[in-house]
Amino acid sequence: MTALADQGFLDIAGQRLEYRMIGPRPADAPTLVMLHEGLGCVGLWGDFPDRLAQATGTGVFVYSRAGYGQSSKVALPRPLTYMHDEANRTLPLLLAAIGFRRGLLVGHSDGASIAAIYAGSVQDHRVRGLVLIAPHFFTEDMGIASIEETKQAYETTDLRERLARWHADPDNAFRGWNDAWLDPKFREWDITAELAYIRVPILIVQGKDDQYGTMRQADVAREECYCPVDVAVLPARHAPHREAPAETLTAIADFANRLLRDHAEGHFSAAA
Repeated sequence: MTALADQGFLDIAGQRLEYRMIGPRPADAPTLVMLHEGLGCVGLWGDFPDRLAQATGTGVFVYSRAGYGQSSKVALPRPLTYMHDEANRTLPLLLAAIGFRRGLLVGHSDGASIAAIYAGSVQDHRVRGLVLIAPHFFTEDMGIASIEETKQAYETTDLRERLARWHADPDNAFRGWNDAWLDPKFREWDITAELAYIRVPILIVQGKDDQYGTMRQADVAREECYCPVDVAVLPARHAPHREAPAETLTAIADFANRLLRDHAEGHFSAAA
């Protein structure tokens, strides 16, 4: 296996995926693997991965799924199973390609759902916990309404131009996400069954004013999971790591350090 550079591309199942690797490599310390939101990518995490690496002493691996950032485009329309497909097909190959040995999955929005599906479908003892930022476990009317508003903004404002700063093909990124969520059949999307099969601790980071999901998402996780579920409710909307970065960093770093220190793995600095 080729050593990971600080940034570059991985060829996974016919897809070329851009990535960043911050801090120690997977062979040398635990790794936090970060999965972005439905319109996210490597660049849109900003400096949050760097700050998380500093606060935990872990390596942090960030990548853009196909259709996002500088990664390969995807065929449209995306199948409504796209999050299950990512969790069950692409993510296992990616973890193998980077030499993942132990650590956490840290997902935001769609990325949080993908992380939950993976942990509820695959018994991967390398994954010691999940951080789910603004997760979706089922659809809600208010979330669908917000996604409809985002479609209007894409068609009538400068949203497309702003996304073009981050995505090589903003139409591919936007339509792949938006068209799937607004498909009438997507109302039936529900991954609560997977929650009962997760066997590692979970931290849910939820903005109290999230426009895409209510606190019912966290409540369902507490009801369905047999594993410990901690919930941090922060003064933010759908992106606590951007809107309440200090509080989000503290919550995630404390959770990661507690879990990984308990296993006496890797070198850890004091949480910032």
